[in-house]
This record gives sequence, C-alpha cells and structure tokens, in this order.
Amino acid sequence: MKVEKIIFIHGNDTMRWSYLWVPWLKEQLETLDIELVFETFPDSILARKQYWLPFLKEKLKANESTLLVGHSSGAVAAMRYAEENPIFGSILISPCYTDLGLESEKISGWYDDPWQWEKIKTNQKTISLFYSENDEFIPLEEFLHIKEKLNPDKTFSFKEKGHFISQETFPELAEHILELVK
Repeated sequence: MKVEKIIFIHGNDTMRWSYLWVPWLKEQLETLDIELVFETFPDSILARKQYWLPFLKEKLKANESTLLVGHSSGAVAAMRYAEENPIFGSILISPCYTDLGLESEKISGWYDDPWQWEKIKTNQKTISLFYSENDEFIPLEEFLHIKEKLNPDKTFSFKEKGHFISQETFPELAEHILELVK
C-alpha cells in the first residue's frame, strides 16, 4: 500500500488552514501525483473531537492509503483517529497527550478517554514526530512521553523552533513527506 492522499490537520484556535508555513508546504507537495487535502476543519477554534473525527472519516475519507500530517491539536486528532481507523501513517508536529491544565483543551474531548497507544501503532505503517525543546505551549515532557509510547519510526527534535508558528517555510517536514511517499 502506498500513499494516495495526504490530509493536513491544523491546530485549534485557527480561522483557516492557510497559516504560516502551511501554504508553502502545500505548494511543495503539489508536484506529487497524490490527492492533497488542505481544508479548514469545522469548529476550528475549539477543535472538538466530536466534530473532527467524523469529518476525517466521513467527509475527508481518511483510510489505509492516507498520510495524516497534524500540527498541535491536529496531531492529537491524528493519534485519536489512528486508535480506531487504519491509515498509512501520521506525522505528528508538536502533539500533546494531556489537556495541559487548560480549560479550552479540556472541553475539546481529546483527553477524556485513556490513550490506546498500541492501537495507534498497529493501525498505521509509519509514525513520525516533530518537536522543539523550547515549545512555548507544550512542555518537553509531553513529547518525550509520546515518543516513548509510540516509538516513532523517525523523530525530528529541534532546539529553537518553538511551536513551529514563527516560520514561513518548513523544509525538514517537506523533505520527510517526500521521502515517505516515494
């Protein structure tokens, strides 16, 4: 099975999918003979599980040939989706596994149930993790816990990229996606 579709899942508090480096990434991937889905998810500010998981399954039709690329809450959505659905793989950028003590994260519903780490791993062929040690929103311990539980095929750790929200390009991500879809 090869990648036939790439779905980008943005984070919460987002008015639209096309922020920062994301339009640049889409442009980099447009040369591929693969369906690209860059769309604003419903309930994009709160990013609630009850809307996002059905949107991924029913509207965007994520399946065994889909690579999910999730940033922040989008990475959390990718992990939760993989608990119940086979996908090709996921690229998790600045994910977390707790609500971080934030009310906005608590009401999203992502953290209500225990994580099914083994299912997340077995329902996909590949997992990649991108994080920065100086992320201003998510503590390093969150990334290290996810890394321990999922044992990603590839981990990209940075010292000074924060939450990946102060850059206009993301060459490491584009190169990695291109490697995965070859």
